[in-house]
Amino acid sequence: MVAPAIISASRRTDIPAFYLDWLVEGVKRGEVVVKGPYGRVYRVKMTPDRVHTLVLWSKNFGPLLENREARRILDSYSQLYFLFTITGLGGTPWEQGVPPPERAMVQLRPLAEWWGPERIGLRFDPVVYWWEGKELRTNLYFFEKLAPVLERVGIKRVIFSFVAWYPKARRRTKMAGLEFYDPSVEEKKRAQEYLLKVASAHGLELEACSQPPQILIPGIKRGSCINAELLSRLHPQGWKLSLPKDPGQRSLCGCSKSIDIGSYSLACHHLCLYCYANPKVRIY
Repeated sequence: MVAPAIISASRRTDIPAFYLDWLVEGVKRGEVVVKGPYGRVYRVKMTPDRVHTLVLWSKNFGPLLENREARRILDSYSQLYFLFTITGLGGTPWEQGVPPPERAMVQLRPLAEWWGPERIGLRFDPVVYWWEGKELRTNLYFFEKLAPVLERVGIKRVIFSFVAWYPKARRRTKMAGLEFYDPSVEEKKRAQEYLLKVASAHGLELEACSQPPQILIPGIKRGSCINAELLSRLHPQGWKLSLPKDPGQRSLCGCSKSIDIGSYSLACHHLCLYCYANPKVRIY
């Protein structure tokens, strides 16, 4: 018998927001065909006995929450886990196609009522700094608005990172007329002190995603968005996983091994300037 796997949907594109029908059809068929990087095409079994946890990544779970039939079909799995990204930048030039944060935050309660707040990881990711004229701007302080909402809903797990300025992200930012700023190590440590203070006041647990150890401060641990130990502990049937770090991810990524069913051919329409995954982002 093949051991059940963690299915990731997806780091490469926002499947719940834009390709929900494709996902549901694959679940009904028991298999999806994935066009992976470098032209590789592979099939992934999606029957409930082959899936330990279906991990859904999104910046907009509205289409899923509004689709009762899709939720019924996904309920055939033993466990769903949600990685919900809310940065406070939705609807701005940084995240042109993402819902404004007020619209995103109202999705948290129905999502928590569906599978429980313990199966939601909130990704405050990334923290971005930029210049507007002589004024240094950042979404860092949006966390003060987000944290009390998470506390009321019962979500405790928060994963954050500072934006990584890949060359294509630098080019997009310049084309959009924005000037990015990469904080120093000391500035990043002060930012973490702020995040930790706010998180502690609201009973939240902070994890850092793909950040170098030398910048982390005490009280913040290295994060794993997909965490096999956590998913094993939460699994309703007690299915255990013992999985290594995912070799297909960045060296600083702490995620456990999973099978990603997203494809760069399924274009993401959030159009985030800083995105490292989307090869093509239009600038308006």
